[in-house]
Amino acid sequence: MQTRVFGTTGLRVSELVLGTGNFGTGWGYGSDRAEAARIFEAYADAGGNFIDTADVYQFGESEQILGDLLVGRREDFLLASKFTIGSAPKGGPLVTGNSRKAMIASVEASLRRLKTDRIDIYWAHYADGVTPSEELVRGFDDLARSGKILYAGLSNFPAWRITRAATLAELTRSVPVAAVQVEYNLVHRSPETDVFQAANALGIGIVSYSPLAGGMLTGKYRRGEGGRETGLGGRAFRPENTAEKAAVVDVLLNVAVEHATSPDKVAIAWVASKGVIPMVGPRIVEQLKSNLGSLDLVLSDEQIRRLDEVAHPMLNNDHDTLEGLKGRIQPISQVVA
Repeated sequence: MQTRVFGTTGLRVSELVLGTGNFGTGWGYGSDRAEAARIFEAYADAGGNFIDTADVYQFGESEQILGDLLVGRREDFLLASKFTIGSAPKGGPLVTGNSRKAMIASVEASLRRLKTDRIDIYWAHYADGVTPSEELVRGFDDLARSGKILYAGLSNFPAWRITRAATLAELTRSVPVAAVQVEYNLVHRSPETDVFQAANALGIGIVSYSPLAGGMLTGKYRRGEGGRETGLGGRAFRPENTAEKAAVVDVLLNVAVEHATSPDKVAIAWVASKGVIPMVGPRIVEQLKSNLGSLDLVLSDEQIRRLDEVAHPMLNNDHDTLEGLKGRIQPISQVVA
């Protein structure tokens, strides 16, 4: 696996991130410790060095498993974790959300589970709609100055909050917002309209999760196979419930046939072609091994064009460019004539 520089950090990270939301069985669906270890070792053997988790994953079990797996080789991996939701099934208001109190309580608990003295990238998992950006930025900076985190990240935040936090961090000489994380795949392209533009302009690294739309883009649900469609009660899953989504899957399957490969590889390779780092979250090691095959798959310009054309991003006039408007707006002389 090759490495690439992540944003403007100088970090050289692998071109595929291992998401560990399936490490554990606390949610009633996931990988037991033995299978999680097999997935981790296969990823490491392939040259992967970027691991992502969260305190909420399997109610803390994901972090616990990773803590055991990282003993003796912590420095071989960039370790990222998240807070906001909390590790308890019904966390109280003081230990959830993005307040400084919740942040401190969460990072201390995550450090214990992960058996480490620091988290390399610490993400706010979601915007809580309450905590101001000033408090979030100051909290990240306090953690960085105390050595508990190295880089700050924002996950599932809108573009305006990303840019505000990044600007505040720059103006106050706080630890910069170095990373953003969003869902991005062939049936969810809205980050292209603002988040990607903001992050690229600010030199922020982008990690995209759910490149397979919860398994829908593998085509397995058409074959009647199980997965997140039922395993997590339908959460973290995008159903094939529109004609447009069905058309996306049709083209994806055709491109896979053209390469004599599996659809998951095509879907992940398409995400990677957009300049972001895909994150995969396998439940069994066979899924990871298949996903890793995307690294050797080169889509042609014509194939990318076909996928782009069928997978229309959710654009609106707020994100139109002058070039994009040409041909769709009448010249003013015709309008007033």
